[in-house]
Amino acid sequence: MSDAQKDILAELSTAAAALGLLLRGGFHCRPEDAVPALPDGRPAASLVLLGNAGASLWPAFSTAPERRDGRKDPLDRWSARVIDSLAARFGAVALFPFGGPPYLPFQRWALRAEGLSPSPLGMLIHPTYGLWHAYRGALTFAAALPLAPRQAAPSPCETCAEKPCLSACPVGAFDGRGYDVPACVKHIASPAGGDCMRGSCLARRACPVGLGYRYEADQAAFHMETFLAARVSAKERT
Repeated sequence: MSDAQKDILAELSTAAAALGLLLRGGFHCRPEDAVPALPDGRPAASLVLLGNAGASLWPAFSTAPERRDGRKDPLDRWSARVIDSLAARFGAVALFPFGGPPYLPFQRWALRAEGLSPSPLGMLIHPTYGLWHAYRGALTFAAALPLAPRQAAPSPCETCAEKPCLSACPVGAFDGRGYDVPACVKHIASPAGGDCMRGSCLARRACPVGLGYRYEADQAAFHMETFLAARVSAKERT
């Protein structure tokens, strides 16, 4: 393994951090991972996930032109721009969890890369970040990079006896088996849903894990407004 391969992850981590992103683990690709081939037809050897935990990306994104230009999908467009720039710099190929259908299996990749677990809300829970994290993209490489092995971790939900996330929703949208999207959307679109819209989903906020990474008010409101707008738009199309 060359010195360049050994150094690339440290350099990538530093470059990503300057853009508000974190390296969120990675893995050596197997056929069953369904990682797209490289542009020249070769299989990708390594995949590295990029994302955020808590407010890590908010200072960079909130001042970006995409945030202020009034066009649709500002966070996706910002993610594409900055992650494409990393791909060009490091000789990688950028992949994204948006832009489908079809959609790439980012949740499956996340479970391969980090010690995550499904939560009763359906989102993947991180043992440190709780529910306050996301994946914004991935980079694939032709080389087998010196990736750290996945650190397995027990699910914090297994030892959470009270599971306050399942009782915090004012309209009971979560029951541990599914998510009643129409009930949620109807609530947050009404005056009664103002608390969720301003501070993020009450069920998500009820989780005791990762409280230090809870999104700040502006970031929380942005995500809730984006979610509501997407759901309203989807309903109008049907």
